[in-house]
Amino acid sequence: MKAILYVGHGTRSKRGALEAKMFIESIMKKIPIQIQEMSFLELTSPSIDKGFHQCIARGATEIMIVPIFLLSAGHMKKDIPDVICRLKKKYPTVQVTIGNAFGVQTEILDALAQLIYSAVPDLSEEDALLIVGRGSSDRDIHQAFFKIEEGISKRLKIAEISTCYLAAAKPTFQEGLDGMLGKNKKRVIVIPYLLFSGLLLSEITHWCQKFTPKIVQVEPLSRHDAIKNIVIRSVLETEKVTALHA
Repeated sequence: MKAILYVGHGTRSKRGALEAKMFIESIMKKIPIQIQEMSFLELTSPSIDKGFHQCIARGATEIMIVPIFLLSAGHMKKDIPDVICRLKKKYPTVQVTIGNAFGVQTEILDALAQLIYSAVPDLSEEDALLIVGRGSSDRDIHQAFFKIEEGISKRLKIAEISTCYLAAAKPTFQEGLDGMLGKNKKRVIVIPYLLFSGLLLSEITHWCQKFTPKIVQVEPLSRHDAIKNIVIRSVLETEKVTALHA
């Protein structure tokens, strides 16, 4: 019997954890598979181990791991595969497949542009855009944000756009913010490249509120239906391919 195990990042924030769980639950309702469980890599329960075991307890013989991650870095390349590898050794007869992070998709860039316009309906060339990533030492992440910058710049016709990071990479959020404020633009539009609320988003909000109305903060990506649609489509397409090769 087929099962889906959704894997989110996890957060210490109760609000962020609730948002993530509600997001996953809304996806579950759209997927015609009986066994579906959610789990988190860290900080939020249930763990991947518990979610996996619950799938087995409900009769799963095939488990599709669906990561709820925007980009592919250390968590996607090492942490999650390591956990799944250990579980596969414990349950060698269970067929397991791991999906991909969302990546830089046209649909996500379109959604991000719409969220920006929702926050700043009168956006102009005199404004500047500051994208804020979670942060990673992985080179692929920096290449991804270059593509994101390029895509958003083309959609919004804004020349002044850059990326900063909350951890593990330079420039830091504070450096990025100071740099943008020093350019004397009309406004700085801060764009958290995050899915849900959480401590990282709270840090961004704390600093943005100090400079209102000079700084305008955009909502996280999960506020747009496009993200949910991407996950649903990915699950259905993967399930269809798996069925063809069964």
